[in-house]
Amino acid sequence: MDVDFGRTASDYARHRAGFPDRFFERLFAAGFVKPADRVLDLGTGTGTVARGLAKRGCTVTGLDRSRALLEQAEALDREAGVEIHYVLATAEDTGLPAYTFDAVTAGQCWHWFDRPRAALEARRLLAHGGRLVIAHFDWLPLPGNVVEATENLVRAHNPSWSWHGGAGVHPFWFADLSSAGFVEIESFSFDVSVPYSHEAWLGRIRASAGVGASLAPDAIGRFDAAHRELLARDFPAEPLQIPHRVFAVTGRSP
Repeated sequence: MDVDFGRTASDYARHRAGFPDRFFERLFAAGFVKPADRVLDLGTGTGTVARGLAKRGCTVTGLDRSRALLEQAEALDREAGVEIHYVLATAEDTGLPAYTFDAVTAGQCWHWFDRPRAALEARRLLAHGGRLVIAHFDWLPLPGNVVEATENLVRAHNPSWSWHGGAGVHPFWFADLSSAGFVEIESFSFDVSVPYSHEAWLGRIRASAGVGASLAPDAIGRFDAAHRELLARDFPAEPLQIPHRVFAVTGRSP
C-alpha cells in the first residue's frame, strides 16, 4: 500500500489527537527525558510529541520526510507559542551529527521505518547515556464498538490496509532496541478514553493510512459518505468515547 500522509496533512493536523499529558509526565518522572534536554523527534508529523516536549522545557528538533506535515507543524507551533527546529529527512538517514541529542523519540511512526537502520541511527545520534523512546497512541477495536465497525468499513473500501485489529502493544520493538545495542530496556502502557464528535472522528479516519493517505480522492469521498452513514445509524450519541492505549518502550545508549 502506497502511503503518503502529506496528502491528508490538513485532517492530520486538525483531528489526530496527540499523546495525553500523562504520557509526558511518565517520561519525565522516570527520567527518560529531562527538562532542558536536547531531543530529536523522529517521524514528527505535525509535531504533537515535539510540542509536548518543547512546552516542558526541552530544546526540540522534529524530523519528517513530508514537507506538507512539517508546514502544518510549524503553523501549530505558532499557535502554541513554542519554537521547534524542523528537518526534512528520513529516520534512517537524518544527516545530523553524531552524539547531538540527549533523547530521541518516535511517536506513532516506528512501524513505517526500516527499523534496524532507524535504531542504529538513533544510537549514533544520542549522547552517551541518552534514551531512545518509541511510543504509540493506538485506538482499540473492541467487540461491538465504533472502532471495530470503522475498521471493518476501512477494510471493505481498502482491502490492502493491514493495520487493523491491534491491541496497542508492540513487542517486536524490544528486539529492535536490543539488536542496536541499547541497554536498560523497559516499557510502560496505560489506557485512556478520548472523546470525538462525529465530525472529528470522520476527520481522524480520513487522516489514517487506510483512507486519506492511500486512497484516491473519489474513493475517499465514497468512504467518507459510508462512514458518516454508519455513525448516524449505529453510533448516534455524541461524543463518541474512543478507547486508546499508550505504549512506550525505551532503551539507554551505553
